[in-house]
Amino acid sequence: MTFAKQTASILAIVAVSATSAAARDNVQVAGSSTVLPYASIVAQLFGENTDFPTPVIESGGSSAGLKRFCEGVGENTLDVANASRRIRDREIAACAENGVTGIIEVRIGYDGIVFASQRQGPGFTAFTPADIFNALGAKVLKDGAITDNPHRTWAEANADLPQVEIAAFIPGTKHGTREVFEEKVLLVGCEATGALDAMIASGMSRDAAEDACLDVRQDGRSVDIDGDYTETLARIDANPEGVGVFGLAFYENNADRLKVATMGGVAPTTETISSGQYPVSRPLYFYLKKAHIGVIPGLKDYAQFFVHDQIAGPGGPLANYGLVADPDLAKTRARIEGEVTMDSGI
Repeated sequence: MTFAKQTASILAIVAVSATSAAARDNVQVAGSSTVLPYASIVAQLFGENTDFPTPVIESGGSSAGLKRFCEGVGENTLDVANASRRIRDREIAACAENGVTGIIEVRIGYDGIVFASQRQGPGFTAFTPADIFNALGAKVLKDGAITDNPHRTWAEANADLPQVEIAAFIPGTKHGTREVFEEKVLLVGCEATGALDAMIASGMSRDAAEDACLDVRQDGRSVDIDGDYTETLARIDANPEGVGVFGLAFYENNADRLKVATMGGVAPTTETISSGQYPVSRPLYFYLKKAHIGVIPGLKDYAQFFVHDQIAGPGGPLANYGLVADPDLAKTRARIEGEVTMDSGI
């Protein structure tokens, strides 16, 4: 469903009165680069389909966004912090020190990616993070030493995989799911193969070694895709032996053309992703200042709009971009409606 075609239905989602008087009339948001594309989509739709101004969405990372969020209360401070992890206890304490005590936690869905290939293509049915790292890492552990990746076929990365040339189409560095691909696949695979320990043993600091684990080969066998998943699908269509990284919803909508692999023995489903059983997933959040509700026009409306089924639910624009819908969206909406804060004990 295109943005333009959603107008009529979305107008019914929120009240569109923007009559409140305030020194600042637009919602200010910053934080996670992973949540950024989802928040940007919501902000665009919110601005187009309500009488409120389009929220201002900035990136900067989860930690930086939460730090700004915790600077205090008032029109010169942030209204919403996006985060690809839960707020930490020390951040809640920093908020409290600056008078930010009423924090509403909003889980928008899950960041979950799947590995899929042509239905009639090679037998890519099961992967581990170690397989992906051995196939795509720039530096791998070979015969006890760290070396440039010599693997040309998947079978060279793991003898149980098909004997076909490595061709992988992965989220580009600008894509919202690149971070989960790096953290949950490359880094985990690097550690599982012993490459991380070998890098550290060679004299690298742990931070430098972890950064090196995230580097992918640049010889054309791993291709970054910065566009949406339709571009990845086109690459798979053109390459019968290719493996692509997709959002779960996109795969499910194209299951007649693609087959999905398990990761670590777990098949990707909404249930295994939302439970955390599927290893390449994590919950995504934003945090809202209760003190700003009723002061900054449209703030509560924006939060409700974000987690409406037509926006964050299955088949909505966020799922089409890669977000895995949260089965508990109705509970999240109820918490926003009731302005339930983290310190309420509910």
